[in-house]
Amino acid sequence: MSRILVTGSADGLGRAAADALLSAGHDVVVHARNRERAAGLDPLADRGAHLVVGDFMDRDAVRRIAAELNDAEPLDAVIHNAGVWSGPAVMPVNIIAPYLLTAMLRGPRRLVYLSSSSHFGGRPSLDGIDWRGRSAGSYADSKLFVTTLAAAVARLRPEVLSNAVDPGWVPTKMGGPSAPDDLELGHQTQEWLASSDEPEALTTGGYWYHRQRLQPHRAVHDEAFQDRLLQVLAQKTGTTL
Repeated sequence: MSRILVTGSADGLGRAAADALLSAGHDVVVHARNRERAAGLDPLADRGAHLVVGDFMDRDAVRRIAAELNDAEPLDAVIHNAGVWSGPAVMPVNIIAPYLLTAMLRGPRRLVYLSSSSHFGGRPSLDGIDWRGRSAGSYADSKLFVTTLAAAVARLRPEVLSNAVDPGWVPTKMGGPSAPDDLELGHQTQEWLASSDEPEALTTGGYWYHRQRLQPHRAVHDEAFQDRLLQVLAQKTGTTL
């Protein structure tokens, strides 16, 4: 049994992953951005899930969640699932929050970051990015950055298994009802990387789609770009990885 945090687990892929991990016997920590959404997690809590609440738009809320989790039983894995498609919350939620949690949480030996095929359209430039979310951010850029973060963590923390997953375009609230990919396959790779002892799941630095390791955007494994991204994120958050 592993203790696994799934961020953004009130609905969609995060909810499905948390549900499946609970059914597999794992100790699961679920997350919602506010108390109203947390109420929808009562069925999982009734099955033993633990709950943390905080809006990832708010850096202080992310720090508080990290401190709360560090005071509890150590985590074995984190699935960085929380994400938004558009609007001012894109950069704070999609890259700043997972960066802060990665920097602050003690103990996890497996980190899974939700990427997207949209990251191929991202720009490997850090100029002019609104990290605070005062204006709308680019989803493609945010997914390129978080995929690069996963690769950088794999390089700099060899004792940690760090991977990025493209879940596909699936019919969630974000993906819409007409999305063509399989919802079940959309969350299974995250669970596998977070908990399986199969040899492939014990690798690091990968970009995965339905348990197949693919080549990401060429900037992802550019160590100079990784270092620039980490430097900017450290400067903008005041927290070093």
